[in-house]
Order: sequence, then structure tokens, then C-alpha cells
Amino acid sequence: MSDAAAVTVAVLDDLRLESDELDLLVAGLGAGGWAGPTPAEGWTVAHQIAHLNWTDEVALIAVTEPDGFAAEVDRALAAPESFVDRAAAERVALLSPEALLAQWRQDRTRLHRALRDAPAGARFPWYGPPMSVASMATARLMETWAHGQDVADALGVARKPTARLRHVARIGVRARDYAYFVRGEQPPGEPFRVELEGPGGEVTGYGPEDAAQRVTGPLLDFCLLVTQRAHRDDLALEAVGSDAGHWLDIAQAFAGPAGPGRSPKGDR
Repeated sequence: MSDAAAVTVAVLDDLRLESDELDLLVAGLGAGGWAGPTPAEGWTVAHQIAHLNWTDEVALIAVTEPDGFAAEVDRALAAPESFVDRAAAERVALLSPEALLAQWRQDRTRLHRALRDAPAGARFPWYGPPMSVASMATARLMETWAHGQDVADALGVARKPTARLRHVARIGVRARDYAYFVRGEQPPGEPFRVELEGPGGEVTGYGPEDAAQRVTGPLLDFCLLVTQRAHRDDLALEAVGSDAGHWLDIAQAFAGPAGPGRSPKGDR
């Protein structure tokens, strides 16, 4: 197996584990738990799972029917600010919690199989640039973890960070320039150094070691920041350099418009 193939298999395995962990959080919930509010305004626990299910479905279209995916892009362009919320709300209205959970399990399994069976070097259309198997799986893992965090926060559950967070962090680092572009800003010309300490004490570095602009801190905190699940003031991230500092104020790992983020805990 080539190095690239091994990386792809590892990401797919981690995506399955991340999905299974979230499944355990919601599987035993009653109707009241599914209807409980999450930190995302207007979204219940059911909305979070509905969104993941919808995204798995459109990802499956991109993988198995790439020509048909153009219709999904057209729908997004017709309502760029609301199509995601509308898709989740429609699914919650149509499906009971039991049916929604079953649908999510079925569709994420189908997507997982389709990605595993995709030929080497395959690329799939998406809402931005085409994605490889590894990129698609990493993006799904990032979303599953982030929306899983919303569910955990709603339920008052403290999740144990895992090494799977390295995938989320990698997207956050790679999306640095995108965070500027989506706000109409010009990204810095020089690379940054990012050093993150994982749950086992291991440190992962990105960018040149001698870069003047630097970000350091816990891997978990960086992932919470770039998925906009926590405010910078509540995290143990440190920036050296004004450009690095500004990036921490605007960073996002997800595609689409810049989100409002979360307010500091002291303001809630």
C-alpha cells in the first residue's frame, strides 16, 4: 500500500470512529433530548444530526453521481445564506428522531463504502475546489466532530479529546488564507508556524520552524477555535506577531460565509 493510500485509509477509519462516538451520544436520547437547544442559535440536537445526514447525502451524490452534483451547487447559489439551515429544518420536520438516526446511520455507511471503493486519484466536485477521497473524508470528520461538540455541549457532556483532532487542525491550518478571502481581506504573504500539543503530550508542527508569526497551544483549543465552537478568550492559544494574532480572531476551517462564532463565556 502506498503512503497516500495508507493516509486515506487512516482518515476513513477515524471518520467512522468519530461518527460512532457521536452516535453513542444521541442513540439513547428521548424526544426531549433530541429537541433540546444547542449552542448554534435555532438548532436543536436533531438539527445537528439532520445537518450531518444531509451533508453525507450530498457528499454521496458528489462521489457516485458527480454530474448530478451540479444541481446541489445551483441550490446553494440560489440561497447561499440559508440553504444549510433550510436543509436541516426540512429534515427535522419530516423525520422522527428514530427515523433521523436510522437515516444518518444508513447514509454515512453508504458514503464510507463509496469513498473506500473510489479509485486511486479520484476527485469529486464540491462547493469549492474538487476534493480527493482523503480530503472529503477529512472534511466529513471535521464537521462530525464540530457538530458533535454542539451536541455534547447541549447535553453537558465533556468529551475526551483524541488524536483524531489532528485532521481538524490540518484543515484549519490549510484554510488560513481562505479565512481572509471570505472576509474580503488579503492574507499575509509569509507563512506561519503552528505548534499544537495533542492529548498525549505529542507536539505537531505546521509551517517553517523559523517563521516570525507563530501560534502555539493545545490541539483541542485550536480545533475549537477554527470550527468556531469557542471564543479565543476562553482558549489557551498564544500568538506571536500581529498577523498571527489577527488570524486567531478570524480563523475558520469550514467553507462558506464567515460565521458569527461564539461569544466569550463571560458574556453569556
